[in-house]
Amino acid sequence: MGNTTFKLGELEINRLGYGAMQLTGNGVFGEVEDRENAIKVLQEAVANGVNFIDTAEAYGPKFNESLIADALHPYKHDLLIATKGGFDRPGPNNWVPNGNPEKIRQDIEGSLQRLKVDSIDLWQLHRIDPKVNVGDTLAPVIEAVKEGKIKYVGLSEVTIDQIKQVQDLLPILSVQNMYNLANRQWESVLDFTDEQGLAFIPWFPLASGPAKLEDKIKAIAEKHQATTAQIALAWLLKRSSNILLIPGTKSTAHLKENLKATEIELTDAEFESLAK
Repeated sequence: MGNTTFKLGELEINRLGYGAMQLTGNGVFGEVEDRENAIKVLQEAVANGVNFIDTAEAYGPKFNESLIADALHPYKHDLLIATKGGFDRPGPNNWVPNGNPEKIRQDIEGSLQRLKVDSIDLWQLHRIDPKVNVGDTLAPVIEAVKEGKIKYVGLSEVTIDQIKQVQDLLPILSVQNMYNLANRQWESVLDFTDEQGLAFIPWFPLASGPAKLEDKIKAIAEKHQATTAQIALAWLLKRSSNILLIPGTKSTAHLKENLKATEIELTDAEFESLAK
């Protein structure tokens, strides 16, 4: 891949990062089963050149951020850790948006403590809460930016109109929407972020989708002596130069396999055939 980095704020980010969500209990709830292994996976990721790690207050909740600090603190100077706030977690697989400014303030303060930092590199609003005015939700974020507690701000699962609405209130650096070969409902948001020079961070990048797509990926994978996961990631890297990838895994072998996706050069014809 020619273009393996993206400038996020003042940092050159390797476009293949790591999403830590899986390093939690079942249903993204509670502590990860094998904590020692989870720490090893995080350390291996950084040792193999990952300098963008994505987490959230809601993962665990709270356990995931503490795990990252245990594994990686003191952080390498060029490592960017992104977190999120704005979800209540009543139980496993249960996610309830909460844009109450008091909740947001607590999330920010809690993240600072758990990650053991004075300033959060990238803080993302996990969801816009339809029950709360987004200006109210973001008031504590704007305050935290002024105080130097947050360097950059991002959004998750948003429309173009919502991005513009937030941009009227404060600058944003990134958008994290669901996007993969099988689910491209946010195509227009991706193109908009590219035009704006914002990072686009697809979550769930490895959904393989319908069987006919899997067959197509498999054929291309065999040609490149690659795995289907590597091809799905390589396609995303080629799709747009502002895409940052955060595949997650609990296995160091799978981690290294994912990171090799940057070495795969899909031809335009292969790219087009998968895009159909």
